[in-house]
Amino acid sequence: MATLAAIPLAAAGRPWRRALLWLVLLGPFFFASYGFANWMAGRHATLPVMAFAWESHIPFVPWTIVPYWSIDLFYAISFFLCRQRLELDRHALRLFSAQLIAVACFLLWPLRFSFERPETGGVFGWLFDVLLGFDKPFNQAPSLHIVLLIVLWVKYAQYLQGAWRWLLHGWALLIGVSVLTTFQHHFIDVPTGLLAGWLCVWLWPEQGTPPLRAWRTARDPKRWRLASFYLLGAAVLLVPVMMLRGAALWLLWPVVSLLLVALAYAGLGTAVFQKRADGRLTMAARWLLAPYLAAAWINSRLWTRSAPQPVEVAGGVWLGRIPCAKLPVPLRGVVDACAELSCHAPGAAYTSVPMLDLVVPAPAQLAEAADAIEALRAQGPLLVCCALGYSRSAASVATWLLRSGRVCSTAEAVARLRAARPSIVLHDVHLQAIAAAAARERTA
Repeated sequence: MATLAAIPLAAAGRPWRRALLWLVLLGPFFFASYGFANWMAGRHATLPVMAFAWESHIPFVPWTIVPYWSIDLFYAISFFLCRQRLELDRHALRLFSAQLIAVACFLLWPLRFSFERPETGGVFGWLFDVLLGFDKPFNQAPSLHIVLLIVLWVKYAQYLQGAWRWLLHGWALLIGVSVLTTFQHHFIDVPTGLLAGWLCVWLWPEQGTPPLRAWRTARDPKRWRLASFYLLGAAVLLVPVMMLRGAALWLLWPVVSLLLVALAYAGLGTAVFQKRADGRLTMAARWLLAPYLAAAWINSRLWTRSAPQPVEVAGGVWLGRIPCAKLPVPLRGVVDACAELSCHAPGAAYTSVPMLDLVVPAPAQLAEAADAIEALRAQGPLLVCCALGYSRSAASVATWLLRSGRVCSTAEAVARLRAARPSIVLHDVHLQAIAAAAARERTA
């Protein structure tokens, strides 16, 4: 039976006073910043319009002003859903970030809505009149309505189950469509709003360290070369966006994706991918990085198509590519060294030690992976994997072979690996990192 999992509006122990404070702070800030952006845009004699010809066929549907307005109620209640102070603060910061990002875009690239809204009477007409009392046809891309919708949908979906959850999805879809059918926004405002919304969720994850706080300027020249490579890719894709507009605007998605990957190599590291303890990337990371993740997954399958199955190296430790289905017999666990792809291994014991692709792992990472291998072996044979099963995972297994005393040298460890999986890629710099990791003290 469907249940409303938890809507703790006034339950004991909930930070409702802090929730009220956040609402009192963000509510006026919303109207003040939004009004300021409208005022600034209104000072321009003319403003550009960004609309597709087919948008003229979008109907005006007066009753959709109701779901359009309902987001204000969702906004106010959302603060009181949060059970813990950290959860509340992260949610509030997502909403604050949404306002900052959207208003900054409105000020930098003001646009104008170009359709004439038909006259509307009755209750719906009154709702439109109230809306037009503070809203002007300027604040367009990204749609702040869509940005807030993503943040609020994520929060409510966390607490709703069964039929209530499906009702939420349906109503959220109505709110999303209403920005078009109330003649408030052109289409381009919707996908840009989705990107900005997921960026706000990504900036302030429910758990763990926010990604921007994880910045550590890279010292490895190869990381900077890779960052430059991805930055160049983003710049190349941005050219048709700026010159052609139209359908080329969809390239903004891979542009954002490549920029985030560039930041990963420049200093944010694996925090960009937000891999959770269950092996999956957060929903925000999956949406923002989807073009890159799709390319990375296809690449992993193409490179390993001739050797898709894992191979045993020693002592019940197997080496292979990241799984996307149930593990083959006799494997019962996974030590995952891949940062950028979600690991799907239902029912398996799982440990994640995420490492960036194409760069040499730090000795501390390899030592952590080796200790995880040794600990997880108690539950049965296990797979050590990365995207291809050629480098990060191979270096982890080599470190385990040394730390467990099964081999006496890095050369012997690599020889054992090549005998099982000839395609592994371990260079001299990898061997140095493996030797340094093997010499580290074992963690408790």
